Amino acid sequence: MAQGLGNNTGDYARLAAALRDDHGLPAAVVARVTRPDWLRNAAGLADANYWRGTLRPRPVLDWYLERVEEAVSEARELCATDGKISLIGHSAGGWLARVYMEEFDASDISLLLTLGTPHLPPPKGVQGVIDQTRGLLNYVEKNCAPAVYTPELRYVCIAGRYIQGAPLLGNSAVASDEVLAVDTPEGGEAVIVNTSDKSTPSSATWRARFVGQGYKQVCGRADVWGDGVVPEMAAHLEGALNISFDGVYHSPVGADDEERPWYGSPAILKQWVHHLLS
Repeated sequence: MAQGLGNNTGDYARLAAALRDDHGLPAAVVARVTRPDWLRNAAGLADANYWRGTLRPRPVLDWYLERVEEAVSEARELCATDGKISLIGHSAGGWLARVYMEEFDASDISLLLTLGTPHLPPPKGVQGVIDQTRGLLNYVEKNCAPAVYTPELRYVCIAGRYIQGAPLLGNSAVASDEVLAVDTPEGGEAVIVNTSDKSTPSSATWRARFVGQGYKQVCGRADVWGDGVVPEMAAHLEGALNISFDGVYHSPVGADDEERPWYGSPAILKQWVHHLLS
């Protein structure tokens, strides 16, 4: 399991335990990362490509990719010799997992499942939008293999619809773009929205405006649904099995299983764990 920016191994302890103890996975290994480890990324500031907006994942993120490699190696030891590996990536860990699969031996990985991952680079030429990854997502889009959903390799991209953002100025009265359940077992793209009463409708509150500014930096629009950090439209990939869950918050930090569940909360996990078991 590849964690998101700023998260540490312990943030996913409950999820890993649930996968093993409640759902019968033979192993669930989280990359060993501490919060201070993320300070290593500051090395990118010394790279001229950072300031040009053309930064590449390596060597700046080698330390992280090596931690993922260690976790995958441990999972291989714990599983059957001919077993397949499922790789879960949360938030930035999802696109970093794609870099990992491109740069390391991923021949036995049969599933990449991403949770609230901002897969797409921000659009160019939108006023007020600055690429927070300094070119990293452009690199991923151009150099990593496209998403597929085949018997040999499946990409499953899960997004949350926790709150709808709003523009910083003016009123927001954007209609909810509800998408009903569609499931294609092979090849096609699918979007699933599970209705619940936990999604926060769009209204021009300070919270919606604040969240909307975050969404805008990722996808170029403020008035969209997302998990509070990553907009839904950025968390899906063409060619993948794309799923959206209503009322799901972005991070295990600050989540509450009842009032503000995140992707790994028990009730939400039950709705996507079958992808790991199939």
